Amino acid sequence: MAFSTGNNSAEVLSEINITPLVDVMLVLLVTFIITAPLLNNAVHINLPKTATTAPPNDIKPVTVSIDGSNHVFIDKREVNLTALEFELHELVAHNPDLSLSLQADEGVPYRSVAKVITNIQRAGISKLSVLTATGG
Repeated sequence: MAFSTGNNSAEVLSEINITPLVDVMLVLLVTFIITAPLLNNAVHINLPKTATTAPPNDIKPVTVSIDGSNHVFIDKREVNLTALEFELHELVAHNPDLSLSLQADEGVPYRSVAKVITNIQRAGISKLSVLTATGG
């Protein structure tokens, strides 16, 4: 597209006027700056402040472990997966307020962990902690 400069010369102006393009870009930039904070869909909740507490020293939680070979242990004692629910029932019979910690090797498939969690639930244990390693 060619424009003439207005005088009667045969010279054609071949430059693009970028002022309207800059104006449109600035309007879009201002629009995005204004609307970006409104796109946050997070629910703001003020959580209550609590003090950290330690469990009583006389009650030690029972630890259920799954090693890399899918062997299940209750406090370092190997237990067959089919007998796990029965063993946990006996522990709950002696201590109805039993708390349990579950730890599994990172190479263990989720299916094995889910089976152990199902046995824990069927045994009637409601206090379960899942232990993980800290760090990056």
